[in-house]
Amino acid sequence: MTEIKETLLRTAKEMLRTGLVEGTAGNLSARLPDGNVVMTPSTLDYEEMEVEDLVVVDLDGNVVEGERSPTTEKALHLACLRAHDDIRGVIHSHAMFATMFAVTRQPIPCVIEEFDVFVGGEVPVAGYELTGSDELGDEVAKWVEDRGAVLMANHGLLTVGKNIESAMKVAHLVERTAKIIWGARLLGDLVPLPESTLERFAPIYKLLRSS
Repeated sequence: MTEIKETLLRTAKEMLRTGLVEGTAGNLSARLPDGNVVMTPSTLDYEEMEVEDLVVVDLDGNVVEGERSPTTEKALHLACLRAHDDIRGVIHSHAMFATMFAVTRQPIPCVIEEFDVFVGGEVPVAGYELTGSDELGDEVAKWVEDRGAVLMANHGLLTVGKNIESAMKVAHLVERTAKIIWGARLLGDLVPLPESTLERFAPIYKLLRSS
């Protein structure tokens, strides 16, 4: 469990360092072998955060370890983890280009092969619900059954994976692709991938997530 906590902390600092969030925004969680969940605390600078600051909760949100309060968006993480046993890492970020799509409520299309492989298809937009609410958690959890990422309307990006490193890989890929699409649309219309390509790569995502 110590290794998972250390990896979560390292990933949190990477999220800040690579510009997926600013300040104390965003939050991360990882499923532990005993079924509980370790997550980042509320309103603590990532640069100052230590392993001891992380909070462990059960799937009902009760704190079982730690002196701090868990992230105010714990419901978002727990809803995804309760609904999908193959998800063991969840990251909520405010990646700039992905959030541009979120605030215009436009999905991020799957026009690059690796996007289909590692994300599972286009990134949809979940319906708007208030930040931190159980309703937001329930809404978002519906979209990540067969997808590695979902946009939260007027909010940001949520990514999931078989571990926290996989969730971070998806976050970087989604943000990079969102930037590419934003720029490509300035050049002209997007050209979609052939349906045969999408069908060929579609099963790979679920296989990678469950492995």
